[in-house]
Amino acid sequence: MTAFRRSFQLATFLGPWFALACTTSSAGLPGNPQAGSGGGAGQSGAGGAAGQLGGSGGNAVGNGGNGGSGAGSGGQSGSGNAGSGSGGSNAGTGGAGNGGTGGSGGTGVHPVKYVFVLPMENHDEVEIIGDMTDAPYINGTLVSSYASTSNFVDQLPLGIPSEPHYVWLEAGTNVFSDRTFSDDSVPSASNSTASTEHLSAQIEAAGNGLSWRSYQEDLDATTGLCPIAASGYYQPKHDPFVFFKDVSGNPPAADNAFCVAHHKAFNAFAADLASNSVARYNFITPNQCNDMHGQFGCPINAIKAGDDWLKAQLPSLISFVNANDGVIFVVWDEGDATLKMPFIAIGPGVKKHYVSSVEYTHSSLVKTVERIFGLPVLAKVASATDLGDLFEAGALP
Repeated sequence: MTAFRRSFQLATFLGPWFALACTTSSAGLPGNPQAGSGGGAGQSGAGGAAGQLGGSGGNAVGNGGNGGSGAGSGGQSGSGNAGSGSGGSNAGTGGAGNGGTGGSGGTGVHPVKYVFVLPMENHDEVEIIGDMTDAPYINGTLVSSYASTSNFVDQLPLGIPSEPHYVWLEAGTNVFSDRTFSDDSVPSASNSTASTEHLSAQIEAAGNGLSWRSYQEDLDATTGLCPIAASGYYQPKHDPFVFFKDVSGNPPAADNAFCVAHHKAFNAFAADLASNSVARYNFITPNQCNDMHGQFGCPINAIKAGDDWLKAQLPSLISFVNANDGVIFVVWDEGDATLKMPFIAIGPGVKKHYVSSVEYTHSSLVKTVERIFGLPVLAKVASATDLGDLFEAGALP
């Protein structure tokens, strides 16, 4: 009697639910198609949601959702999963969703448009990298955030001074048929070359909206607007362009119109950057107090002075390259006691927190600039390895 009463109460309680289940089984639950959402920039397009299961034993078919279209770069194809019915002979089947279409380009990286070369002076890699006391900005912000190298090697022997190295940064060599640069003499008829095998000449010949400019710190009336003379903390040996006669004239002259048009004092740089009137290729030389070179009257700690200058000047430039697909190359002209120097690449297209062990040289930098701007490769740098390992896919042509 007690068992019968409990069974009756249970049936009474479950009756409505049982009836609902029977109704659902005979009609089948419809599918619930949902559109997959397209990926944003750099995100994969998500496939559509699967259709709901067909009801148990029902005749209805669940429709799979359509996959979203991924608009972001490097989006992966989304795929809708088929819903499947279970139960009776007419099991509902969820339709397969259409795969979302991924975007192109890997990670949203765009080809480099602007190049800024910023040379520093006379220090080995071991003197800079890892020195959080004298170079906290370089190590704590630049090296830790962007791409650098552990094997950037000087192609010239120890003891060769600045000027030949700066000429190399422009031409991939310091040796020409009419002049071998081996010291730090100022530009003159005899200390200049008529060669046109150099970067700025290539940029001029290319046209196509390409342009170049040299920004030199501490220009004045003595240096000239085509700065071929030394004054204060400015030295012509750190401005490679004035040693080429197709830039500064034959003989080089402080008022050469072409040279003047391609040079500005560094104190004009901030305004040019803010108005987006910088050139496509820019060579920026700090004065001898700020480039870690040092001279009488400069701070005693040359590394700290250079690090402080970079900390003050680079943030606005980094903002510019991030917004305009640019790259900054911080390069040292020569080492102090070894042939291995620091090198840092900064910009949205470089690998982050990356240290390359590939062997690079100043010729590598020249060849990379040529690659960025689609210029012919100078014969002197043809065998060099460009800086491609420092960049994300898609940043270099």
